[in-house]
Amino acid sequence: HSISPPASPVVEDEPFSTYFEEKVPIPESAFSFRKLWAFTGPGFLMSIAYLDPGNIESDLQSGAKAGFKLLWVLLGATIIGLLLQRLAARLGVVTGMHLAEVCNRQYPTVPRILLWLMVELAIIGSDMQEVIGCAIALNLLSVGRIPLWAGVLITITDTFVFLFLDKYGLRKLEAFFGFLITVMAVSFGYEYVLVKPDQPQLLKGMFVPYCSGCGPVQLEQAVGIVGAVIMPHNIYLHSALVKSREVDRKNKKEVKEANKYFFIESTIALFVSFLINVFVVAVFAQAFYNKTNMQVVKCNATGSPHTDLFPLNNDTLEVDIYKGGVVLGCFFGPAALYIWAIGILAAGQSSTMTGTYSGQFVMEGFLNLRWSRFARVLLTRSIAITPTLLVAIFQDVQHLTGMNDFLNVLQSMQLPFALIPILTFTSLKSIMNDFANGLVWKISGGVVILVVCAINMYFVVVYVTSLNSVALYVIAALLSVAYLGFVGYLVWHCLIALGVSCVDCGSRVSNRPAVFIEEQSEYDS
Repeated sequence: HSISPPASPVVEDEPFSTYFEEKVPIPESAFSFRKLWAFTGPGFLMSIAYLDPGNIESDLQSGAKAGFKLLWVLLGATIIGLLLQRLAARLGVVTGMHLAEVCNRQYPTVPRILLWLMVELAIIGSDMQEVIGCAIALNLLSVGRIPLWAGVLITITDTFVFLFLDKYGLRKLEAFFGFLITVMAVSFGYEYVLVKPDQPQLLKGMFVPYCSGCGPVQLEQAVGIVGAVIMPHNIYLHSALVKSREVDRKNKKEVKEANKYFFIESTIALFVSFLINVFVVAVFAQAFYNKTNMQVVKCNATGSPHTDLFPLNNDTLEVDIYKGGVVLGCFFGPAALYIWAIGILAAGQSSTMTGTYSGQFVMEGFLNLRWSRFARVLLTRSIAITPTLLVAIFQDVQHLTGMNDFLNVLQSMQLPFALIPILTFTSLKSIMNDFANGLVWKISGGVVILVVCAINMYFVVVYVTSLNSVALYVIAALLSVAYLGFVGYLVWHCLIALGVSCVDCGSRVSNRPAVFIEEQSEYDS
């Protein structure tokens, strides 16, 4: 019998969407690096979300506020991320559909549309961070000659240009992403070698899960790390990217093998992204932990154009992507500043491109769109860009990074809308057949998702309480009732999928073998 739920035959014949006009063939052989090479690509594209400007910013802040003490949080978050990406990749390989398409088939209309809107919000939020990151990098590189709004426009234009690279072949596009990751590694690695962090401290911070003398500031920073590392849209993205490899889904052995190779590849990719993140944390932990504004102002007096950034007082230094570059430049010479900016530019550019991809997949999957590729890119892009452009025109650099906090909170709130569906569908026998999650994965998956969502809710509560306005509290309270209701609905479906039979009454999700999927695909086609 076939492993996959039969998708509608129409879809199989027409070459569908972006990335999959060609499929990468997989060489026949036992375990070999040639084979691993054929599977290499999706994991690295996915790992870029672990290197976006929002992440770099949370890295440098955790370094500046807590030194090396929070490296273990970064390590833990990356490992959790890897486990979640494994689920996403398995869903894509086994079913041949990505998460958005599966949601489209499995959930009734209203939850489906709500889910789509939520994921779309998350993508817009991360897009804004990435575009702003690029604009800041361009501003630093041009010594302030390129204003932010111009940076935003440049970023939008070149993203459009780069995305048409996949016309020239999938592997070329993946190679380009590989090049951008290399640029980040070299650029942040340069800063790392320059600053020479204290190695024993670094290792202690990475493997000893303890934070001595840490207060609310550090706690909030730790939560911020988890929020920045685990991105909702990334799960949708990864489940779609793995479809670009030729795997005969009827052949159980091949599916099993594909799962194995994708997991190895994701592990390597996330290890690389983890190293790059560690570079950033270590540089700021070594050079700027416990530094005051006065120390920076002194070194800024050498005639740099950025003197007004740091107030003349003895408060602890506050850094973000922009100020971080300035401070590096003033302590370690202008080369450090420009190399930093190039790293940020690569981070912003690559993550803007993967963000566009996920926007496209999510929209196609949830809405069953069959538009021309350009129309889709144009629509999903402009939805994300308009708010950023407005913000960039009306605000200056100092306030843009404050918006970063808001966007982080926005994305934290969207996490359940990727994590709960992925656990639900990978646990369903009717979708995954023999590849459904075993008991260990069900339990650990459930626990991980609970922990991550709890951490992120804490983050949101801290943010809302810091706003200090009664009207906002009331709005927040009303919204949270609706929000929790929807999350509750998804959890209920998830529990049924996990096999908690006592909650099962009148749900459409069934753990019986794939019958209703066939019925559905008949009227899909």
